[in-house]
Amino acid sequence: MRRGARLVALLVRMHPAAFALAVTGAALFVSAIVAAAVVIGNVTDSLIVPVLDEGASTAGRLWPGLLAVIAVATWKAAGITLRRTAAGYLQFRAKADVRNRLIDHLLRLELGWYSRQSTGDLLAVTDSDANQGTFILAPLPYGTGATLLLIGSVVMILFIDPVMALAALVILVSVVATDLRGSWRTQAQFARVQEQQGDVAAMAHESFDGALTVKALGREAYETRRLAAASDELRDTIITVDTRWNTFRVAVEGILSISSVVLLMLGAWRIQAGAISPGDLITIVYLITLLYIPVRLIGFVIWDLTHSVAGWERVEAVLEVRDVVPYGSLSATVQAHGAEVGSETLDFSYTGDDLVLEGVELTIEPGRVVAVVGPTGSGKSTLAVLLARLWDPMAGAIRIDGRDLRDFARSALPGEVAFVAQEAFLFDDTVRGNIGFGVHASDADIEAAARLANAHEFVGALPHGYETVLGERGTTLSGGQRQRIALARAVVRKPRLLILDDATSAVDPSVETRILEGLRRAELPSTIVVVAYRQSSILLADEIVYVEDGRIVAHGHHDELLATVPGYAEILDAYDADARRRAEEAR
Repeated sequence: MRRGARLVALLVRMHPAAFALAVTGAALFVSAIVAAAVVIGNVTDSLIVPVLDEGASTAGRLWPGLLAVIAVATWKAAGITLRRTAAGYLQFRAKADVRNRLIDHLLRLELGWYSRQSTGDLLAVTDSDANQGTFILAPLPYGTGATLLLIGSVVMILFIDPVMALAALVILVSVVATDLRGSWRTQAQFARVQEQQGDVAAMAHESFDGALTVKALGREAYETRRLAAASDELRDTIITVDTRWNTFRVAVEGILSISSVVLLMLGAWRIQAGAISPGDLITIVYLITLLYIPVRLIGFVIWDLTHSVAGWERVEAVLEVRDVVPYGSLSATVQAHGAEVGSETLDFSYTGDDLVLEGVELTIEPGRVVAVVGPTGSGKSTLAVLLARLWDPMAGAIRIDGRDLRDFARSALPGEVAFVAQEAFLFDDTVRGNIGFGVHASDADIEAAARLANAHEFVGALPHGYETVLGERGTTLSGGQRQRIALARAVVRKPRLLILDDATSAVDPSVETRILEGLRRAELPSTIVVVAYRQSSILLADEIVYVEDGRIVAHGHHDELLATVPGYAEILDAYDADARRRAEEAR
């Protein structure tokens, strides 16, 4: 209950005015119910009993009673309308705020944190858990009004007859205590439901994302069984929760049904004793009857609060993550030349244990084209992502024109640095939308970027040219086409530092050569760093950085490294041998 109270306080603070209006509507509704009980009791004593028992005329009695009933009904309708409208706004606005806060927080976190998470589980947190965590706001205003109604009704019955008030209070306390007991016993199962929903979402996302691999390996039946097992476990937990919930609801309904008979018998005895009038009994019974729905609603609020706490704890676990990327205050600069890049004694590890890069020192003059070469696992791609500040080094610093990358303001660094990975990610958008993503680029700029990336020709052959929708992840394109769209997306930003992490590996060598030659000749204000594997790409660079075992072993011209660095020569010999083998196979 303490966790629930903190959750309610947090959500209400998001939109206090809407909550106040909803509670005001609930209070109007409650006061209308109490007023209705008074009206019904007075109508019974002043109209129904005299007319039926004494044969009195309805003249002067009917219209006042009818108008009083209509006034109370209008009063109640106004309260219901205000409560439901404000409560609906409160719930859905708070839900949207929580999701927006989650997304904003998630996008501020380091990539290292993402590497330890399941994408499907994060999707479940932002959808299912955010929805469930704020669901308590739906019945909360009505529950608040129901609590006021309980207090007001018990006080009113107390003024009529203390004995009947004591009986009503015992009944109501028994119902609330039963619901509290049930919600406490079910809290762990509610938490387990939220966790299992995340597990099912994670498995489904993994299966869908890897559909090509699943089909290629013929593992459809296995994936189906795996997801079915998780789904069955979720089903069983939900059945357990529902069984327990319904068991306690039956107990509550039983208490309320028995209490109706007990109250009627007690009321008849009190009339015989002369303690109350028939109108008083009608007022009390009417109030108690009306209270049955609010009492049930209080129970629903208690159960929903338990479920909402279970969902919110998963949301809160994400919001409390402090692996946030720190930013400074530097803004991007507009200069007509490439960036000067420098690093000082870089150490880096993905796990915090074994170093992937150690003692790396690098200097790149403005406007140069640099190829990063080395054996598999030597740290080439790691160096590339550090230059783009997708990760931060454990020690040392990387600087652009003498400015530490960590000193740039959020979203300022992408104004100077563009990174293109080997795995090109495209959005479910048009070609134009993918290339111009995040920048205000003219049609001419987008087309020029596509030409530099050697993409203009195949884009023109698409059904709607640059307006063709590519589908999720660009599945309608080949791997090489996706890479060229991603390269155009980087080029259109006119970065001062362009980093290509094997970004043309899926295109033909001849196309790759044309792309790199085009980038060299283009009037881009760019220093270009290329993680290269093909000899044709390496030879186009102004200088070579050779990486081995996480260290920069050599940095110089191709001929110099070929003569002095055995590892570099071995890699090029391997590339030549592979090229000769492929040529022979082609013949």
